[in-house]
Amino acid sequence: MLQVLFPPVSIYILNLLVIGLLLLMVTLGSSWIKRLPLSYAIIYLLVGIFLGQYGLKLIHIRPDAEFLERLTEFVVIVSVFGCGLKMNRPLRLRAWNTTVRLIGFLMPISIFAIAAVGHWFLKMDWGPAILLGAILAPTDPVLASEVQMGDIKDKDELRFGLTSEGGLNDALAFPFVYFGIHALKDNNWDNWFKQWVAVDLLWAIAAGIVMGIIAAKIVVWIDQQLQRFRPVDELMEDFVALSTILIAYSLTEIVNGYGFLAVFVAGVFVQRSYQDPEKKISQFEFTEQLEKLLEVATILLLGTLLRYEPIRQFGGQGILVAVLLIFLIRPLGVWISLLGRRYPPETRWLFGWFGIRGVGSLYYLSYAFGEGLKDSLGEQIAWITYIVIVISVFLHGVSATPLMNWYEHNIKKIGRKQKQKVTADS
Repeated sequence: MLQVLFPPVSIYILNLLVIGLLLLMVTLGSSWIKRLPLSYAIIYLLVGIFLGQYGLKLIHIRPDAEFLERLTEFVVIVSVFGCGLKMNRPLRLRAWNTTVRLIGFLMPISIFAIAAVGHWFLKMDWGPAILLGAILAPTDPVLASEVQMGDIKDKDELRFGLTSEGGLNDALAFPFVYFGIHALKDNNWDNWFKQWVAVDLLWAIAAGIVMGIIAAKIVVWIDQQLQRFRPVDELMEDFVALSTILIAYSLTEIVNGYGFLAVFVAGVFVQRSYQDPEKKISQFEFTEQLEKLLEVATILLLGTLLRYEPIRQFGGQGILVAVLLIFLIRPLGVWISLLGRRYPPETRWLFGWFGIRGVGSLYYLSYAFGEGLKDSLGEQIAWITYIVIVISVFLHGVSATPLMNWYEHNIKKIGRKQKQKVTADS
């Protein structure tokens, strides 16, 4: 009788129960969690490990590269669109000077410095080493919400720089990923280098920018024209943002451009095209909520993927890369990239510290697997990437809240002193 009333519960149902309890906990406890030196990503990662092989063993899935690629791809395009929506600077080079420096100088420095570590310390050929650099160089727009712009009215230079960097470098690392993939397939660079410059570098970037502008303008124009005749249902209106993301991304990929770049550009132009401030805020809040939900799934999955034996095998290499990247390459690269800019020491130091790695790196890794990365080399690059992400999640997750609170307190004091000095000088 008891078996009829209470049949054995499937693992799937238990997974749903645990995830539901997790979402309830982080939602209702968000006001307490924000006060702690603890990010949501750390919680999701620990729960993922707890549900995996070394815990309750409720999640046994071993997703293939294509599934992980599609999941992380969707997470990133939603996130970079949200970053684009936050961009409140005029479209002038001077206003984006910090972003240009972080993308134009810091990202190549990071890629080739990581590649040098891979070549000289890990004994990789230059092609795989550059691929590793391209996978790990982009900072993550998904896990960095604590240090990014909180809304579209935020004028802080540190938050703007980190947000725009996270939104753009997930797209602009792609040429170097292709470079590494080409080098994996053919060691003779003369056979493909010119095509890489013409197609993967120049054409794909230009197409991403143009298609992002076109898609945003078209969607906004259609939306505004239809609204003149009959308003869209308020419950459905936020899906205009999702449609913009999908249209911009897919059309750009069709013409062999960088969809991530197009989606970021689309977010920038959508934010400028609507006059109604409530519309902007609504789209921003919708994408942020969608991003946070997708973050849960991705980081939980990462936690279940972790295995003791490969971590033991590649742990030394992963820790070496993580330590050099977080404590040397990123801070030194920021110092070089921001030469000539008058930042307070606190701001410059935090730019160097908050190079968070996460979902973007997972996407590039899974993409590389789909393009021919395999065997022992693929396993080596994969576990180095996982280890670096896990270390970054913990280090940056623990430090983000106290450091940003300290920054907010100090930057206000600096601002008051600067105003007093200007008043005294005048």
